[in-house]
Amino acid sequence: MKKNLLAATFLIVLLLLVKLSSAQNKIVVFQSDFGLKDGAVSAMKGVAMGVSTDLKLYDLTHEIPAYNIWEASYRLEQTVRYWPAGTVFVSVVDPGVGTARKSVVLKTKSGHYIVTPNNGTLTLIAASLGIDEIREIDEAVNRRKDSQKSYTFHGRDVYAFTAARLAAGVISFEQVGPVLPKQVVSIPFQQAVLTGKTIKGNIPVLDVQYGNVWTNIPDTLFKQLDPKVGDMVNVTISYKNKQVYTGTMPYCQTFGAVAEGKPLAYLNSLLQVSFALNMGDFAKTNNVASGGDWSVEVRLK
Repeated sequence: MKKNLLAATFLIVLLLLVKLSSAQNKIVVFQSDFGLKDGAVSAMKGVAMGVSTDLKLYDLTHEIPAYNIWEASYRLEQTVRYWPAGTVFVSVVDPGVGTARKSVVLKTKSGHYIVTPNNGTLTLIAASLGIDEIREIDEAVNRRKDSQKSYTFHGRDVYAFTAARLAAGVISFEQVGPVLPKQVVSIPFQQAVLTGKTIKGNIPVLDVQYGNVWTNIPDTLFKQLDPKVGDMVNVTISYKNKQVYTGTMPYCQTFGAVAEGKPLAYLNSLLQVSFALNMGDFAKTNNVASGGDWSVEVRLK
């Protein structure tokens, strides 16, 4: 009887440890549109270290263009999957700070956590990694002490504080706050689809350093056109359904496959169809930007 009781107790403890382990790798990754010109990012990290000096704090980026919720969504999509399960992300691009938008923690089906306003930031990650559960932050518990009079820095007072408590194991995910329906505020955009011999997609982001144009068209969909290296690709890019660019370029594996200044289609590091000028800036040259309102059509000539 005593052995059975001990075994049952051990099993319960083990299950609890397994349940908490994915939230206790002590890693917190920060993203914002704050930039690094002032002390905002440092303040968030200071709050996190005040919860536990055992935490490991990293930056995704703080150079999201001001108020650009779409790009915040994309940078999470670009990055989260490469971090260990249990990593807690803080994403603060929050033009509606202090308003009725909900502050949430989303747990993906891959076991990652994103602490953020539910304002569209979760659009892409919810679709790609899936929603295991989403909880509204209970600010009566998960808010920095004596910060109630501050309405404009939830990144410091609510998000960094809650993320640190979760990552350090001070609270469980269940203690974040009440469960919400498995849906998020989403920004509309053109999904990648094949219709006949034409693929339609979106331009989620630019390769900001070089001006290359990245699409959301995966290699698996592009391969359904049966492209061969050197085949010519017809590309049409539109903004709010108004054509901005149309042209033809070869499908290549490397930038150097075309002459300097010439366009090419290629697969980027995420294996998505992209466009570039060899040693040039495709986006600037052709007045192309990115976001939910930008769409692209691709077909082989």
